Amino acid sequence: MKKWMIRLITAIGLLATAIFWQLYFSERPPLTTDPATLAGDGSAVDYCELPILDGRGKMAGDIAKGNTPGCGYDHFPLPILADCTEPLPEGAADIRGLWLGVEGGHSGHVERVEQCGSRVVVTSSGIIHDAGPNSTLGETTNDTEGGVLFTVGEREYCPRTSASMIWNDDVLDFHVFGWGPVVVNRYLDGEQLIWEYADGSTTRMDRLCTLPEDEKTPTPRGRRISLF
Repeated sequence: MKKWMIRLITAIGLLATAIFWQLYFSERPPLTTDPATLAGDGSAVDYCELPILDGRGKMAGDIAKGNTPGCGYDHFPLPILADCTEPLPEGAADIRGLWLGVEGGHSGHVERVEQCGSRVVVTSSGIIHDAGPNSTLGETTNDTEGGVLFTVGEREYCPRTSASMIWNDDVLDFHVFGWGPVVVNRYLDGEQLIWEYADGSTTRMDRLCTLPEDEKTPTPRGRRISLF
């Protein structure tokens, strides 16, 4: 019995080590976000003026995937799908726009949601989650999640994340790793966007037309630990 307990503890330890290595030290995906998009000023955009999705311009699959530069962008970038005009698919609610958490677990949270075809991009708190057809990488998100940020000398480490975004009866489900359980939901309730997060919280969000001043430079989520 003791031998089996030792084997079980050893296996759990190895699994935890593998997960930690995958989260923080595995090779990062190439940055494919358009450099002009990252360099541009997303705070100057009127987010109540949404693109017309009439199919006369680019399709979602024509545009490079947006992902997080390093451990987070240093200023709010331009929209990833600004030139995309592909109509939304059947069963997808239109939740595009800039949103502010006004009630619930993450009041004060600000996020931008873009949609084009079956592609969805959520930009907030220094990170870019982009899922769906694109011209450069896979359809699941493959970027960072914020949280604890390790520094080893001048090199930074932050946790990776991967998820798919799938519409289910007007609810946008986030499936961890692209195939795992649902960890996040977004859906409309009247004029508000509801965000159900993996920590069990539910946040009600109102629409904004312009980015608040204090959101132009993102506040990193989590805490920084310097190893040496």
